[in-house]
Amino acid sequence: MKAIYFIILLLFSLGAHAQIKQPWTKALERLTPQEKHIIVNKGTERPFSGKYVHTDSKGVYRCKVCNAALYKSDDKFRSDCGWPSFDDAIPGAIKRQKDSDGRRTEIVCARCGAHLGHLFVGEGLTPKNRRYCVNSISLTFDKAETTATTHYRRAYFAGGCFWGVEYYLEKLDGVKEVSSGFMGGSVEHPSYEQVVTAQTGHLETVEVLYDPNRISYETLAKTFFEIHDPTQKDGQGPDIGEQYHSAIFVADDKERKTAEKLIAILRGKGYDVATKILTKKPFYKAEAYHQDYYDRHGKKPYCHGYIKRF
Repeated sequence: MKAIYFIILLLFSLGAHAQIKQPWTKALERLTPQEKHIIVNKGTERPFSGKYVHTDSKGVYRCKVCNAALYKSDDKFRSDCGWPSFDDAIPGAIKRQKDSDGRRTEIVCARCGAHLGHLFVGEGLTPKNRRYCVNSISLTFDKAETTATTHYRRAYFAGGCFWGVEYYLEKLDGVKEVSSGFMGGSVEHPSYEQVVTAQTGHLETVEVLYDPNRISYETLAKTFFEIHDPTQKDGQGPDIGEQYHSAIFVADDKERKTAEKLIAILRGKGYDVATKILTKKPFYKAEAYHQDYYDRHGKKPYCHGYIKRF
């Protein structure tokens, strides 16, 4: 029995080790047994035992394996949970995936795959309403470095239920955040109940905050056309109603021309595109329970999916 147990343990260890991407083998060899337990085998530090639980110095928190910049000190907050907590990450630095228990969302370094901790959403601890709960042992801290200021832009897309559009666009490299909300109607600060009963003229819309140095508006728009059915005229999938119509809200002529170009390409391929190009109007963020809906509930979109069209 002991021999069988040892073989199973060895296979598990090798399987976990394989999740750390190359070429970080030498970096892994330098880890202590305790560091390997956390970073490779996805263990957890004892609460309040980590060196960065109470740090408040300015700087950047990096991955201990590959040295990638993960979190800014400005996004660290006191949660009293026992582990370093951040309500935001450096764009593109963190990968989310379903934990082995099937309930929680694991966070790993997007560059090398090292285990960091877990993401919790909806706790109401900060205005951003999320907590990256990170093991100190997975991190190093660079006091001398600060990240350059990024000038983000915003883009607005309506493609049926905003949960699904948000789910896919938020996973694009270069996208910092996607918020579900409403645009295009006649009532200020509408509630979801008003919009869903067609009382306001709003469309369910997402606001995409993105870094134009890492992802273009055209790439965002292409992805939008590939994650919903732009030919459906009465809604999206099983969601029927005017609030679910397909539309791109543009802020200037450049965005309008980009949308027109992509629609022309799709029509040239035989798609009877129903997507409207509308002028941007005030965006009203939806209630908190609509934000990151699928990630919080551990589900996948029921009326959205990726189909390559370009």
